[in-house]
Amino acid sequence: MIQQMIREEQHSARAPYIPAQDLSSEATTRMSAETAQVMVDSRLPQILHMFNRDYLYGQGRFDEYQGGLILKWGDGYSRLHIWASVEDGNLVFETSHFKKCDKPYCNGTHHILNRELYTNLDVVNQELADLFRRPVQERSED
Repeated sequence: MIQQMIREEQHSARAPYIPAQDLSSEATTRMSAETAQVMVDSRLPQILHMFNRDYLYGQGRFDEYQGGLILKWGDGYSRLHIWASVEDGNLVFETSHFKKCDKPYCNGTHHILNRELYTNLDVVNQELADLFRRPVQERSED
């Protein structure tokens, strides 16, 4: 109900789903077993769904890929996203900065959390809070 009211008020032509023909060829409806297990262990999907429900009023869209999960929101020039993937058993977040920050798990463009870190709910919540405050903006070629 609220989602419909927001779409009507914004006069948005954006559909609440991504048409199949617009999906990337890498997009799937299922993550790999390893990726799904890391996501469950980190509680990331639950947290992102709560964020979408409570702060984005359900306007965000989720895409699952074999290697990760992406939450997108916004229209046109304000398209933002949070991208999480799994590489070598680590949870990897794309960041909005392009140089190494003071976090020990930063490589300059990504924050890489090992199992000890991604199973610590405080670390995951802090990381997501930072990403919610400074989400990644999609480049024009995206």
